[in-house]
Order: sequence, then C-alpha cells, then structure tokens
Amino acid sequence: MRTLLVADMHLSHDTPELNQGFFDYLEQTANGADALYILGDLFDAWIGDDLLDTPHPLGDVAREVIARLHKLSSDGTTVYLLHGNRDFLIGQRFIAACQATLLSDIEEVELQGMPAVILHGDSLCTQDEAYMAFRQQSRDPEWQAQILALPLDQRLALASSLRMQSGDANATKADAIMDVTHGEVVSLMEHCGVTTMIHGHTHRPKVHDLTVEDVPAKRYVLGDWDAQHGWDIVVEKTDHTAPRLRQFPLSDPPSS
Repeated sequence: MRTLLVADMHLSHDTPELNQGFFDYLEQTANGADALYILGDLFDAWIGDDLLDTPHPLGDVAREVIARLHKLSSDGTTVYLLHGNRDFLIGQRFIAACQATLLSDIEEVELQGMPAVILHGDSLCTQDEAYMAFRQQSRDPEWQAQILALPLDQRLALASSLRMQSGDANATKADAIMDVTHGEVVSLMEHCGVTTMIHGHTHRPKVHDLTVEDVPAKRYVLGDWDAQHGWDIVVEKTDHTAPRLRQFPLSDPPSS
C-alpha cells in the first residue's frame, strides 16, 4: 500500500521535457498507488477552465494532463489536487474531467494511517507581506469572477505580467522573507493536532525536525520539478508510515 505526494511541476507549453517526465511518472510510478496528492502548482499558470475550449498550446497540455490523470484514476489510484499560487483558478470542470477531488487549501489527512496536515505552503510565508496581500485578494471569489470575465487573451497577458512582476519582486527579497514562518508552521500543526506537515511552494526540498507541544515533529518540503529531475514523497505501510522524500531523474522515474 502506497501513497504519493508531489508539488510544483509548473507544467506549461514551454516545458515539453518536463511535461513528458510528469506523464512518465504517472504511468511508471503513480500507477498502482492508493492515492496521488498534487499539492499545488501543477501548472505554471492557469487562467480559467475555459482554456480547455481553445486551441491555445497550454490548452493542449491541459487536455493531455486531464487524459493522463483520468486514466490513473480509472485504473484505481485516487487523485487529489490542491490549489497553488500559480493555478488557484483551476475549477471544478478541470477537476471533474481529471476524475479527481479538489481539497481545501489546508487539509488534514491520514496517509497510510499517519495523521498529517498538507498544503501548498504559500500561506505559511507570512513575512512576505506584499505576497500575502495579493494572496488574500486572489482567493476572493468576487475578484476571481471579475478576472474570469475578462477575454482569454487579456487573462493570458495578465498571467504573464504577474509572473514577471513576481520574479522581479522576489529578486530583491531576502531569502528568509520568501520562506515559511516557523511560528506559523508550529501554530498550524498544534491547531491540527499533528506531528507531520507536508508542503511545497518554497522550492527548498528538505526534511525539517521541530517540536510541537513538546513532541518531536517533522516538516517535509517537496522540491520543484525541472527538465532533469522530479521530486515526490512516498508513504508506504511497510515503512511504518514514515514518509520518504525522493529526488529522481525524469528519464528514469521510480517504478514504485
């Protein structure tokens, strides 16, 4: 029995090697797993489910992703998705087409019997006040409705502009500001009553030891995928539910 977690693939029409590597991972690694959790930023940008109706290259990628995830689900692996900071406009149409389940931004789960809290991770970066303000705005249903009402080409241009602005802003921010806030991590784990947290977003893969209410705890951070490597976390019953963080070559994803 096996559960897999991934994040930050950032698929796009400009990343053919990465896209194919992810598809190979679904076929060779995720196939046969009990569940696959995608913890946000499946896509580098998502500007509305109506993208699926267009001949835009990103629409082609999205339709292939849907086909692959739908097959994985049909073959018996339960697929879960969380919104990331790049693809928070993914809607129920896309989720349903994948035959997946959309989870809340912060979700308490049991992974092979192990209680954990999972999330994308951007909500933990509370020292980045500018981003947190944008995050609050972008999760507002009224704001999202206004954006989705724009013509598709305007939304594509907006997504490109936001990515550029984000890159420029991050270049001048201290590393600590863009990482999670330790107190926020501990507070959330205390609130959920767990000693295991798994997230992505920061692109700083590592297993962190910490203490939550005087009990040893761990925070697992998934890495971001690129054209050469992918990252996942595997939780197996035979490991007594101890998660394992793995990096692997996209040309040779794990067989299990």
